[in-house]
Amino acid sequence: MTTAAAEAEMRREPVWRQIYLALSDDIACGRYRSGDRLPSEAALAARFGVNRHTLRRALAQLRAEGAVHVRRGAGATVSAPPVRYTLGLRTRFRDNIARSGRLGHRKMLRMETLRADAEQAELLALAPGAAVHVAESIGFADNVPISHAVSVFPAARFPELARHLAEHPSVSYAFGKAGLADYARAWTRLRAGLANALQARHLRIEPGTPVLLTRSLNVDPAGQPVEYGRSCFAADRVEMAVDAGTPTPAGIG
Repeated sequence: MTTAAAEAEMRREPVWRQIYLALSDDIACGRYRSGDRLPSEAALAARFGVNRHTLRRALAQLRAEGAVHVRRGAGATVSAPPVRYTLGLRTRFRDNIARSGRLGHRKMLRMETLRADAEQAELLALAPGAAVHVAESIGFADNVPISHAVSVFPAARFPELARHLAEHPSVSYAFGKAGLADYARAWTRLRAGLANALQARHLRIEPGTPVLLTRSLNVDPAGQPVEYGRSCFAADRVEMAVDAGTPTPAGIG
């Protein structure tokens, strides 16, 4: 089909769909790249000479197809293709992001030393009420947030962990500085959920948006627990893959 014929065909579409097709073409041609915000509703309505109701129908179609994600008060942002995130014997955040051709980094939100609750103490093989370091962070692929995580570490074994994470927000780096050269994933458990208000704010999504929730335990070469974590991933921004080398007993479940 020639360009003129394609344009004539598009003009026979409903107005909202013409806008949808034009914006889809903008994204496909790279005029708007992954992570870019689209112009405001007012600017787009002016560009196409329509009211906001018509424009919103076009944006809703883009959102339904995963081409953009919309956050109240922040407008529409072009979605990146999902990051392939592998759950395996050595699950490393930055490595997973790098394999998708993107730059991964973490932003630390808080780091504090608390008394372990019953679950944390049991999973980390600690005495009830033992001291633990609790680190909360957001994980990014390029500049797009994909995960919100809370990790718990035995404080007696890693007394300087907070300082190491402040130097560089990488668990592998912090463990290395503490003398732990290697660690492995004992198990990961994964389930679907809906984002609460806190998770939505950090991931820049709407509350109630589908998310993937994980619980995981990392151990040292002797099998001693060194990190218990809970993470919330934006479901439309990651594709979870399970490495056949993931050890039992738990894996995914």
